[in-house]
Amino acid sequence: MDTQRRILVTSALPYANGPLHLGHIIETIQTDIWVRAQKLFGHDCRYVCADDTHGTPIMLRAKQEGMTPEELIAKIHQLHEADFQGFGIGFDNFGSTHTDDNRKMAEEIFGKLDAAGLISRKTIKQAFDETEQMFLPDRFIKGTCPKCGADDQHGDNCEVCGATYAPTELKNPKSVLSGTTPVERDSEHYFFDLPKIGDRLKAWLDAAEVQSSIKAKLQEWFESGLQSWDISRDAPYFGFEIPGAPGKFFYVWLDAPIGYIGSFIELARREGLSFDEFWGKDADTELVHFIGKDIAYFHTLFWPATLMGAGMRTPNAIHAHGFLTLNGEKMSKSRGTFIKAKTYLEHLDPEALRYYFAAKLGSGIDDIDLNLEDFRYRVNADLVGKVVNIASRCAGFIKKHFDGRLAATLERPELHQEMTQAAAGIAERYERREYSAAMREIMALADRANQYIDERKPWVLAKDEGTRDEVQAICTDGINAFAVLMTYLSPVLPKLAAKAAEFLNIEALTWQGLNQPLLDHPINKFKPMMQRIEESSIEALLAAAKQDAIDEANTKAGGATSTAEQKSVEREIEPIAETIDIKQFGAVDLRIAKILEADHVEGADKLLRLSLDIGEDKPRQVFAGIKAAYDPATLVGRHTVMVANLAPRKMKFGLSEGMVLAAGSGGSDLHILSPDEGATPGTRVK
Repeated sequence: MDTQRRILVTSALPYANGPLHLGHIIETIQTDIWVRAQKLFGHDCRYVCADDTHGTPIMLRAKQEGMTPEELIAKIHQLHEADFQGFGIGFDNFGSTHTDDNRKMAEEIFGKLDAAGLISRKTIKQAFDETEQMFLPDRFIKGTCPKCGADDQHGDNCEVCGATYAPTELKNPKSVLSGTTPVERDSEHYFFDLPKIGDRLKAWLDAAEVQSSIKAKLQEWFESGLQSWDISRDAPYFGFEIPGAPGKFFYVWLDAPIGYIGSFIELARREGLSFDEFWGKDADTELVHFIGKDIAYFHTLFWPATLMGAGMRTPNAIHAHGFLTLNGEKMSKSRGTFIKAKTYLEHLDPEALRYYFAAKLGSGIDDIDLNLEDFRYRVNADLVGKVVNIASRCAGFIKKHFDGRLAATLERPELHQEMTQAAAGIAERYERREYSAAMREIMALADRANQYIDERKPWVLAKDEGTRDEVQAICTDGINAFAVLMTYLSPVLPKLAAKAAEFLNIEALTWQGLNQPLLDHPINKFKPMMQRIEESSIEALLAAAKQDAIDEANTKAGGATSTAEQKSVEREIEPIAETIDIKQFGAVDLRIAKILEADHVEGADKLLRLSLDIGEDKPRQVFAGIKAAYDPATLVGRHTVMVANLAPRKMKFGLSEGMVLAAGSGGSDLHILSPDEGATPGTRVK
């Protein structure tokens, strides 16, 4: 690369109330690949992250386990570090939001916001659980959405229609902790006046590298008018107390992103880095955040607003990714498909998963499916059968006939040229996070190298002493092709790349070394670099995941679970609704519907547009909040159940003419209902 860039990269902070699962790992792998690629290209790139350690869930989890919050987050931090290390995540610093550095930074930023006139204080009504004697965070209240009437929605936003609201607006609210109806109590809170810097936020959004679908969603918030942001919470609360405000704490979404800065401060102290060069208002360091699409709102609105309000630099780029599904469905504890990072590491090679995620990841926010059959096939075919196979099939001839030394010249220099000319395009793919395209291009080159070896047949030529020199040259071509391929793959497969460098008898694979073939060079004896994935290993992984879920249920229950409980270890059921009579039930017209079409809705994070046949002259259009749970392509042709006599609802995306029924808590935990075979479109459900 011609000009060295200085880049600071972060991934979202994992919450410190439990172990990591594969949904956490996909983000750090995506980030780690990008960071390793930048370092490979010669850029000054650093990667920091931290545990997100504050909030009511941490406090309650610690109480449940009979320890202090500080003890809990210290224990979880060790678990997270071990998991990340197992997957080869190369943090330059992995810290915690519960540090003196982060406290001081949070207080300093709050003070600057207050001095700039961006903090106001006002008394609001808060939900209070009289049984638990505590104010309830938004996510600890559930009830009926005040906008669309959907049940079982959290206290801050509806996962069906996407509306946001205050917890006090929720209908039929219930405390998640006690199941009782919370009462309202007055409390003075601190607010960040976002409307005052709305124009600056718009200007930042226009200039920043943010995916178009995320920008479109943010434009909706600007168009509807920004609201002041409540940045305080009431005691009891585990976090940082607001200076001069006893019993008031910073909301976790204020001090958690500041944890990026706190983690950097630890790195800067260790390496002697300048704070202003990275975080000052005029810093020219690139600041790049990788996040899940579910927290895009906080990172593309509140976080840049916090930074600019405090007179600091803002992010250059925010890259969001989709959710992880397993075999086309949401990971589920009850189905034994909720896979912890540690459980995976105990059964399968982490480099295999790094490669598979890379082969699936693009630059968009579509969900990523871990199809275990495809995973096994692709890793075995691509890595073992193509890439490593090149070294394996050539090394034996070099060791046996030429004392482990490569030829002084290439037999087919145009092959090496073809390999290395792909460098610029592959580098661009990495830069743009188009990993799947990069993997396809690399595997096409691997096919080309294997094709060349098949054509030249060194195993035949080796039988004749008169053609032995050709064998050395052919295998030198092959091993140099392997070196180029492993250089391209090194951001994805750092451990395999290290094994390749050892075999090639070089210190490391470098981008500069692509155009310097290994000639008249000794190599080491080839050792197996990667094992094939066996079906039995996949089965053992799923069995262990199911056992994890049962063990967790036992721990929560304080004893053995029944068979029925083991089948529903994911969560307790919500309370049964009030009794209705047969007449009330009969008023709801439920019909069998065939899904003719299913599409994403541009600008909507949670909706899919469905075209449903219920036996009428023309299909009905329904907007369903199931995007996080389903790939649209998997829905077409399925039969489901819809409410046919629900009043049509006009939405910004069009008219919704009914409602599809689904079970679950919302978000990605939704499962549409499907009738037995034989039910036809339009049949009434009685």
